[in-house]
Amino acid sequence: MDVKTPPLDIAKLRQDFPVLHQKVAGKPLAYFDNAASAQKPQAVIDTLSHYYETTHSNVHRGVHQLSQKATDAFEEARKIVQQELNAAHPHEIIWTKGTTDSINLVASSLGQNQIKSGDEIIISALEHHSNIVPWQMLCQRTGATLRVIPISDEGEIDLQAYRELLSSRTKMVAVNHYSNALGLINPVEAIIEEAHKHGAWVLLDGAQSLPHRPVDVRALDADFYAFSGHKVFGPTGIGVLYGKESLLNELPPYQGGGEMIAEVSFEKTTYGELPHKFEAGTPHIAGAIGLGAAFQYLQQQDRPALARHEEELLAYATDALRRHFPRLKIYGDVPHKASVISFLLEDIHPYDAGAILDKLGVAIRTGHHCNQPLMQRFGISGTMRASFAFYNTTEEIDQFITALQRAEKMLS
Repeated sequence: MDVKTPPLDIAKLRQDFPVLHQKVAGKPLAYFDNAASAQKPQAVIDTLSHYYETTHSNVHRGVHQLSQKATDAFEEARKIVQQELNAAHPHEIIWTKGTTDSINLVASSLGQNQIKSGDEIIISALEHHSNIVPWQMLCQRTGATLRVIPISDEGEIDLQAYRELLSSRTKMVAVNHYSNALGLINPVEAIIEEAHKHGAWVLLDGAQSLPHRPVDVRALDADFYAFSGHKVFGPTGIGVLYGKESLLNELPPYQGGGEMIAEVSFEKTTYGELPHKFEAGTPHIAGAIGLGAAFQYLQQQDRPALARHEEELLAYATDALRRHFPRLKIYGDVPHKASVISFLLEDIHPYDAGAILDKLGVAIRTGHHCNQPLMQRFGISGTMRASFAFYNTTEEIDQFITALQRAEKMLS
């Protein structure tokens, strides 16, 4: 006999997130800016407090008990992230400040000995600025060429055009897994497979995918995978670069200083083994431990049920917007995507609408979402973006629709 999974208790789940239970301008908070930064469960907040109250010390460098306790917790967090990503080894997990820092690490290290004039780097027209600018800087330093995969009017990557861009000159393909501006889920399996046929490495910007679905880097065969802790319900200021062991061993260090060395003299320095080679200086110890707690929290949930709830929220909100706002245009309007709606109401500036929604308790993101080239592709300056997490509700969406109706009436 089949055992039915009990329905997701969203009210109970929301109790884990204290920030959600407040009012803004006298209205209940409806937080729909999760693609920018997700809220933190009490388990993460408590972990950070416990660390600073009982454990804080520098890691790897002390024989005293506090240092050993901090080191154990720090390295246990690395193992938790390794298991979350299904990486082969804990030392393939490099602590960084976030996705941007992770991408800069790879771009900077590649530029020291791997990329030269005449080489090519491929990105897509969907990329966040953090997956554009570091590669532009690398090309300026080395004489390499940046190539851009075009997208359709719906925002989808043109795979045939991508295949035509690939050649023996391609050294790196860097694309986002999920689009932060549109919520589109990119065909990264096909992108990786085609790149590897030409001997190119692939870096995936995973900042937007991990908050919605578990990711298996070995199943994807990704060479590098970057993400930020604060988007996946962890602390700010901590991120991860996953890299295949063999490739990380090929790359020179990104920064110099303490921790990343084996021996130092005034004549010569030898570098440490992975992961220390890429972790110069005192790391964000509390952030790493807090990120481990965030993943432990997620692993305790029914994650397929969380994903289904987000899909239901997306469908509910999309239908409501279409029914109530005939003049509304959704960008990235495709059947299968993450729980993000990027839209415009004709003749209404996103900032003006966003400011009114804020006064009614609804937090959305307005602007170009660090995707100016993408906005230029659509001939607009920016959009309104509502992005949902598993702790959001249909009642909050109703509040959003009512607030948007009021904004439309005031601004039309």
